[in-house]
Amino acid sequence: MRRREFIALAGGAGVWPLAARAQQPATAVRRIAALMNEESPESQSWIDAFREGLGKLGWQEGRNLKIEYRWAGNNKGVMQQEAKELVALHPDLILSGSSPITALLLAETRTIPLVFVNIVDPVGQGFVASLSHPGGNATGLVNLEPSMAGKWVDLLKEVVPHLERVIVPFNPATAPYADLYLDYFRSTAQKLGVEIIPVSVADVAALDQLITAEAGRPNTGFIPMPSAFMIGREIASSFTRGNVPVVSFNARFVRDGGLISYGNDVSDNYRRSAVFVDRILKGERPADVPIQFPVKFELVVNLKTAKALGLSIPQDLLATADEVIE
Repeated sequence: MRRREFIALAGGAGVWPLAARAQQPATAVRRIAALMNEESPESQSWIDAFREGLGKLGWQEGRNLKIEYRWAGNNKGVMQQEAKELVALHPDLILSGSSPITALLLAETRTIPLVFVNIVDPVGQGFVASLSHPGGNATGLVNLEPSMAGKWVDLLKEVVPHLERVIVPFNPATAPYADLYLDYFRSTAQKLGVEIIPVSVADVAALDQLITAEAGRPNTGFIPMPSAFMIGREIASSFTRGNVPVVSFNARFVRDGGLISYGNDVSDNYRRSAVFVDRILKGERPADVPIQFPVKFELVVNLKTAKALGLSIPQDLLATADEVIE
């Protein structure tokens, strides 16, 4: 979705250096570009949370703020084209929704301030120099520490007591940080006597083939690698059709029919990202704004799916769940 009125606003702006932007009066209309992956009801709720956070800080679209939203799906070519177009508009700031998008935006600009919202290991991926002093034009929030992989293995073991094998599907294009998670997957699995089997999948068709091939194996479960590719109703449907136990990082997965999820509240990250935007639009440099970690997590359990799989969810797990779907 593209809001062409933003382009009309930017058309006569030309190149607007950072110094000039910093001197704009507080009442001037500031311009933000946002590049996201999938356009969905869930991602729209994230944008609503972002707007809510901005509103509490005095920023309102149509009054002192103009935002151009772009949706690139998981297509790298589309992401790259959108990144080029947004950078060419010279907005005051760009909001990035994922690691692959952040990488492409930083390849296009090292001057326009960039706030990322939901990414993994920004230091390891070369986006920033350090968490406390980012040092460049990017800062923001991370989503899940790779150590969370251990928690997911523990959860799967709780609901599949005789678990022996954990399949970890991942799309290299959307999870360039896969090795970071796999280290934690393997260390936890070793303690539990479980085998971790990472499998690269390029698309949903490949994921379907993998699920079909593994579905009949006893004492086997799945933990999809966190990434934009592994979010969405189509992914949840693939696992549901396969009738396999799955622990996901994303609550939407369980609401769409998956078994269990545990991860950060992404909407809260978007809400908190407004603080970064506010600080930067008021003159702070991204280089000096420390990166933050998520503070809200949620455990969601689908009892209907558990019953269909013939699994019993322990009562202590249900007691700690933030949401139970029956």
